Amino acid sequence: MTANSLLTGFDAVLADLDGVVYAGPNAIPGAIEALIGLAGANVKLAYVTNNASRTPAQVAAHLRDLGAPAADEQVVSSAQAGAALLAQKVPAGSKVLVTGSHALAQEVQALGMTVVESATDIPDAVIQGFEPTLGWADLAEAAYAINAGALWIATNTDMTIPRDRGIAPGNGTLVAAVRAAVGHDPLVAGKPESPLFHTAATRLGASAALVVGDRLDTDILGGNKAGMATALVLTGVDSGETALRACTAERPDFIIDTLAELYAPYPAVVLDGATVRCGAAAATVITGNAGARKVQISGTATDTDAWRAACAAWWAAAPSADQATNPLLEWTGRTA
Repeated sequence: MTANSLLTGFDAVLADLDGVVYAGPNAIPGAIEALIGLAGANVKLAYVTNNASRTPAQVAAHLRDLGAPAADEQVVSSAQAGAALLAQKVPAGSKVLVTGSHALAQEVQALGMTVVESATDIPDAVIQGFEPTLGWADLAEAAYAINAGALWIATNTDMTIPRDRGIAPGNGTLVAAVRAAVGHDPLVAGKPESPLFHTAATRLGASAALVVGDRLDTDILGGNKAGMATALVLTGVDSGETALRACTAERPDFIIDTLAELYAPYPAVVLDGATVRCGAAAATVITGNAGARKVQISGTATDTDAWRAACAAWWAAAPSADQATNPLLEWTGRTA
């Protein structure tokens, strides 16, 4: 690691898993080597995941099988956060319908709750988490219980999940199906809420953590809400273009192609008059006669420096965006 690498000043990395470390069962190229290198850089590591389908021990075992450094306690999951939120809302011994994995049910039982199988058991709460085998009958049972008055908690609301074959529907799509039947939103325990990040940092004894993720709406938003620095890695769901269009709350501090770039100096993003430059790329925001604004980018869409420059230029021009933005992009080719 160079003296002025991106990691300089950080004492921990809080890494997402799906789309950052692996896609489905397979490691993303170069990710394991980058994670192994953190110990030599004196940077601690924890994994913060919204996937509630496996226990932290199972996740850690999978990571070790891939060659990554992972003790069970380094994994902080939305299943744990969901069970903890449940324990805050209902007393021990309450009946809970688990619409999710056996791992989620174990977390609920560990906190003194009674897991039931059906809405006919009149549960006090429903907790919903990702499980690939869930079907219509499971979602219907959850809806029956919620409409009968049960508290509803979702471990997370990720609309998609990266798998080895591509992008697939995530827990958020299953939550949306139940929402359509019950007419209101659940309480959400995982990312983008901040407790997962604070729990992970506390376990590590970290005071300056860097959150690394592939999703703007969970990893980056959650890290920002937790008051931590954030890095978007372009190996999963989101891209340089979606980052440029993001609302203010979802804008990352850094954009990197792979985890290996944690060990390199982050490219300087420099304001040069009305133009922002990064490497050989440059970007300028231009306002037309009708007030419409476009981002003129000198570079190519495959160059991350071009997106870094474009993001910096557009974010400066639109610093307070409550919703995603949609500026016109004009590409003019690479600068000399």
